[in-house]
Amino acid sequence: MNFEDKIRELKIELPEAKAPVGSYVATKIVGKLLYVSGQISIDANGELIKGKVGKNLTTDEAYKAAERCGLSIIAQVKNACDSDLSKIKSCIKLTGFVNSTEDYIEQPKVINGASDLIASVFGEAGMHTRAAVSANSLPLGVSVEVDAIFEIN
Repeated sequence: MNFEDKIRELKIELPEAKAPVGSYVATKIVGKLLYVSGQISIDANGELIKGKVGKNLTTDEAYKAAERCGLSIIAQVKNACDSDLSKIKSCIKLTGFVNSTEDYIEQPKVINGASDLIASVFGEAGMHTRAAVSANSLPLGVSVEVDAIFEIN
């Protein structure tokens, strides 16, 4: 099964690949590596998912926010690959940032939202290395941001 079929099977609706709002590019291909800039937590209606995990959001709510970051990552990957996800060989790494309280310790559970989504779409090719880091604050007050590195054919 190809990745597009898997997206349809899972009934996933990818968001629009948003253009950057700063002095950077959304994606960059270097050799066989595709780098995806950090994707922030935005819900299906285009609203920012804001707040501090451990205070304003639960781990489960933050997991869903990270999942939304994963959807944006896939949208950016598809855009960078000229809508041809068959160009993806593997996901190399995700780095997740969680806007959380100083005593919050479940950052890995939160970033599982993005990891689980990438693995469900790309299967074995979606298995990646990862970091899950706490942040005192994230851009625009969002609760989660995730960036990615993919290997392309």
